[in-house]
Order: sequence, then structure tokens, then C-alpha cells
Amino acid sequence: MFFPIGDDQVKGGHYPIVSYGFIVLNIAIFVYQLQFPDALVGAFGSVPAETMRGENLYTLVTSMFLHGGWAHLIGNMIFLWVFADNIEATVGNMRFLVFYLLGGLIGHAVHIYFNVSSIVPTIGASGAISAVMGAYLVMFPTSRIKVWFFFIIFRMQAIFFLGFWIAMQWMSGTASLEVNTAQTGGTAWWAHIGGFAFGVIAGFYFRFQYPSPGNQQAYGHYRGGEGYY
Repeated sequence: MFFPIGDDQVKGGHYPIVSYGFIVLNIAIFVYQLQFPDALVGAFGSVPAETMRGENLYTLVTSMFLHGGWAHLIGNMIFLWVFADNIEATVGNMRFLVFYLLGGLIGHAVHIYFNVSSIVPTIGASGAISAVMGAYLVMFPTSRIKVWFFFIIFRMQAIFFLGFWIAMQWMSGTASLEVNTAQTGGTAWWAHIGGFAFGVIAGFYFRFQYPSPGNQQAYGHYRGGEGYY
């Protein structure tokens, strides 16, 4: 397994307080969750069958801040830490907040579409974080991602790292439609895919509306007055 541990940073721009705030909030909630794991998941996890009946719709948001274990939490937070700050620095704090939450909701919607009768609670920030990764792919395709693979650290462009990541999600998601295995069961693959697709679409909008210093040459102009210097 390999993980991103860093990337090329956007210089200047908006301070990514929402991104970092979400990391702190998710960790704090998980520490609290450890005291009442079953109760909190039962009360605030999102159950597709209930959503389809119009019940407990608030869980579509609350479930984004629950995690199934330390590995689930740490993995999500690493990806959030690496990929979110450049986007928020470019588009601004409130836009990023809305984008993040919409990404999580759309990830839920796609997961529910393929699991309409499921009574298994869905938890985790993966849909929203996948949206962040999709937007990053479009906005910063040549950004160098520092990757950790066992005891090796190397760099690769975002378009290759994220392209490989979504290809793996797609393979697992399509496999899960046929039969659940130890590799495909227990993970909301389609939330990842749905969130990522939304992020790609949003990324094209962000790229042209709020070009970052790293994309300046691609447009032949630079939008001043946005505080990105």
C-alpha cells in the first residue's frame, strides 16, 4: 500500500482553516466515538434504507464525521491533509466548505443508488475527500505528490497518482456489484467514485474561475485581486 505524504504547495492564497479544522474535528469526534462506538454509529451513521424512506436525513452529514477505526481515520486524514489545502487556498474558505459538504452528499447519493435496501450504516469522510481528490486532479495535474511506499519515498505527478487511485476504486466498485468478497465488501466504493466524479466537474469550474499561481501559464492571464499572491 502507498500513501501520499506531501505535495507542491500553492504559495499565498487563503489560509486553509476549513481543511485543517476538519482534520481536528474528525480526530476529536473519533476520540469521543471510542467511548460509545456502537451508540454513535447507530444514531449518526447513514443507513441507505432509512434515507430512501426519508428518515434521519441529518445522518447524511453527521456520518461524514464518524470513522470505523484508527486506520480508517488516519488514512482519510492523510489524504485530506495532502490534497485539500491547495484547493481551499485557491477557491476560498466558504467555497471550499460548501464544495466539501456537497462532495460528501453526492458520494452518499451514489452509494445509496447502488445499495437502496441496505440497513448497514455508512460512515466516513471518504466521499467528501474523494471529491477533493477529483478537483485536485483537474486543478493541479502536474503537482508533484510525495509518495510513501513501505520504506521508499518518491515523487510522481498528481495525474498519475490520482489516476491510479480512481482506477482502483472503479475496479473494486464494479466488482462489488457482482459479488462481495473480502476485498470488495465493507467499503463504500461507489461513494468514492461518486465523490470523485463530482470533484472533477467542480475542478473544471474552479480551474477557470479561480486560477491558482500554479495554473497561471495555462491560461495566459492571472486574475488579480483574489489574494493568491
